[in-house]
Amino acid sequence: MRALLERHGLQADKRFGQNFLIDASALARIVDSAKITDSDTVCEVGAGLGVLTFELAQRAKQVISIEVDARLEPVLAETLAGQNNVTLWQQDALTVDWQRLPEGCLFVANLPYNIATPLLRQVLESQRFVRAVCLVQKEVAERLAAVPSTPAFGALSLWTQYYASVNIVKHVKPGAFLPPPKVTSSIVCLDIQQRELAPALFRLIEDSFRHRRKTLKKNLRMAGYDETHVIKVLGEMGLDARVRAEALDLATFETLVTLL
Repeated sequence: MRALLERHGLQADKRFGQNFLIDASALARIVDSAKITDSDTVCEVGAGLGVLTFELAQRAKQVISIEVDARLEPVLAETLAGQNNVTLWQQDALTVDWQRLPEGCLFVANLPYNIATPLLRQVLESQRFVRAVCLVQKEVAERLAAVPSTPAFGALSLWTQYYASVNIVKHVKPGAFLPPPKVTSSIVCLDIQQRELAPALFRLIEDSFRHRRKTLKKNLRMAGYDETHVIKVLGEMGLDARVRAEALDLATFETLVTLL
């Protein structure tokens, strides 16, 4: 990979959060976790040097790879030569119209840390995907998979788990990348359910976690909810008036939003 970059006079660009995956075992775990068949369309974000793209193309019917960095086009032309089932979209992934993709796609990506959370939101809300396998910062992976009453649990955990079951597949050390990042990464697999958008539920969750050290009652009062009604609803649900949002699971919030 170093030789490839040198041959094209390139290096990773911090603007795009580029850390190219060079570890064969991590690459294999990503591809295996996606459970790709020869009838699948796979969407990849961050083609990079085309290493993961090439492996996806060996298994999928079609690969649509999104890459914002136009400098990498000649590199990709070299690494993906002869891969007629790969289509490159040269654009910012955050501006993609996901409805251009067929339903039932797979999403696979070595995600730049700076766009991981907003991009996953788009992917899950698009309802185009049945599975997503991503490399993300370990801290983000732990937040996605966290359960109530643990330090990593929060609004992002609930939001993700509304749409998907989450499994952390493998932690990946910095040395697996070129250049190595300063943090550990994780491969995370999301098996996605097609669910209706729930703006009222997510507003309630965001309001409930606004000030993490405060009680649910106080957070909701500060967000404009009637405190007396909140106390009444908590009592009806058998919850202590001093409960914090971090102690409540998704099912509890789904009930709570119908009563407030």
